[in-house]
Amino acid sequence: MFTGIIEERGEVVSIESRGGAALLRLRGPIVTEDAKHGDSIAVNGVCLTVVEVDGDVFTVDVIKESLDRSSLGDLEEGSRVNLERSVRVDQRLSGHIVQGHVDGTAVLLSRDPGEKWDDLRFSLSPELSRYVAEKGSIAIDGISLTVTTVDDESFGVSLIPTTLKLTTMAERRVGDRVNIEVDVIAKYVERLVVKA
Repeated sequence: MFTGIIEERGEVVSIESRGGAALLRLRGPIVTEDAKHGDSIAVNGVCLTVVEVDGDVFTVDVIKESLDRSSLGDLEEGSRVNLERSVRVDQRLSGHIVQGHVDGTAVLLSRDPGEKWDDLRFSLSPELSRYVAEKGSIAIDGISLTVTTVDDESFGVSLIPTTLKLTTMAERRVGDRVNIEVDVIAKYVERLVVKA
């Protein structure tokens, strides 16, 4: 489990294609401080398992399912990524419950820079729109954010200066694809209501 509070911006060191899957090597000095084989690290919101640590570089396997459901397949050597280690039970949950199980991708439709914050609007697929609510939580590339507006085809978020400074969101341009994870509580509520 994660909180959606990004610990650092990392960098893709190398990508090795493996017949529909991939092996990623990523640089992240903070997340590798105590990382070991088997630990979970969210890369742009996708929970991945560490298979090797070498100094400030860690290696992860990315299976076809993760490549198909996320934007990880868009990464190139040198790409910047959001990194977060899994939460410990003695930590505060500063963001919201983020599983690292990406539900799909969205496209940045517009960006309106403000004096103190930026307003961004993203596409929203029909399959996910029912889980997104105004003032609800959503994870975009692993970042815990509050939905400011929503309709059936898009949603908006506002980014404070700290988020712009500490994550990859300042680098996102109109047309870029991002990973989306809707609030898991909404999915469970729907399942319980449908089954009742």
